[in-house]
Amino acid sequence: MNADHVARLRLIRSSNVGPVTYFHLLSRFGSADAALRALPDLAARGGGRAPRISTQSAVEAEMAAVERLGARYLFLGQGLYPPLLAELETAPPALVVKGDLSLLEKSPVAMVGARNASAAACRFARQLAHDLGGEGMAVVSGLARGIDTAAHDGAMASGTIAVIAGGVDVFYPPENEARQRAIGESGLLIAEQPPGVEPHARHFPYRNRIIAGLSLGTIVVEAAPRSGSLITARYATEFGRDVMAVPGSPLDPRAQGCNALIREGAVLIQSAADVLETIRPFSLRPIASPGRDFRGEPASADAEEAERRRVVDLLGPTAVSVDEIIRQAGLPPAIVQIVLLELDLAGRLERHAGGKVSLI
Repeated sequence: MNADHVARLRLIRSSNVGPVTYFHLLSRFGSADAALRALPDLAARGGGRAPRISTQSAVEAEMAAVERLGARYLFLGQGLYPPLLAELETAPPALVVKGDLSLLEKSPVAMVGARNASAAACRFARQLAHDLGGEGMAVVSGLARGIDTAAHDGAMASGTIAVIAGGVDVFYPPENEARQRAIGESGLLIAEQPPGVEPHARHFPYRNRIIAGLSLGTIVVEAAPRSGSLITARYATEFGRDVMAVPGSPLDPRAQGCNALIREGAVLIQSAADVLETIRPFSLRPIASPGRDFRGEPASADAEEAERRRVVDLLGPTAVSVDEIIRQAGLPPAIVQIVLLELDLAGRLERHAGGKVSLI
């Protein structure tokens, strides 16, 4: 097994190490192996206990399970890692994928919507996905009931990408087992979680960010207010991607989310031609290289106790941007980032969307 891959997986599978923390650790220490050795000391400086560090045997067992399933890893900065996803600050450091990797070379567009979707909306989503697939697009969705299922079915012949909340070997919802197996053969399954992980409520927003991050744009076909589909649309907006919505009857609560998106500026979609007109100019823009990674000399800045106290005093339960903390602290960005890293590993910091942080 590749020693660097083992160390990277150990790091991301350790407690209190999310994607942002992972990137800062690699930036500071230059390698995953060096970052692993530093974790206990960093957490102690942040005022907490040493995080649970994933063992080499646990990671090697996970890697063996991935191989047995006929799947593989895509590591950020290496190989076929999706370039649009690599642009995100919260890009998963490692993905487990199974299926046809050539689909990652197609232009991806996400399609999401209500689980309890109407028959008319499901029929429209199926046809729209079929038409987009015929135009050479890869339709991305989350393998949920309703609109997701219809989108995958419509694009099955041309190739569809399913991003799932649990492990690639866990079938959720259970009635989609045959569909998930088929996508794992002729389409592409993508999971952030290791094999065997059952999806829990907290996993679905993580999955939604991957759906939006993979794609040039996100189409919402039917969605009630405050639904998971609107979370995906919000992520797309934050990532600078197009948000498109299919209008519906104002008398149907399942259309309220889409109608609200259109009122707020989403592109109104009635056909595949509308989608292509929206995203094709965007698809021609330069995309960040999937080689985004940390190389070269590690950072050397360390915080003095007075500097650490100055940063901690500026934090509280209300989320504030890291840039604002840097400005008010009057400290070099590297010093502020190492203090935040220490607090994060100590379990005292929560990271929010938009580069904001708060104390727990």
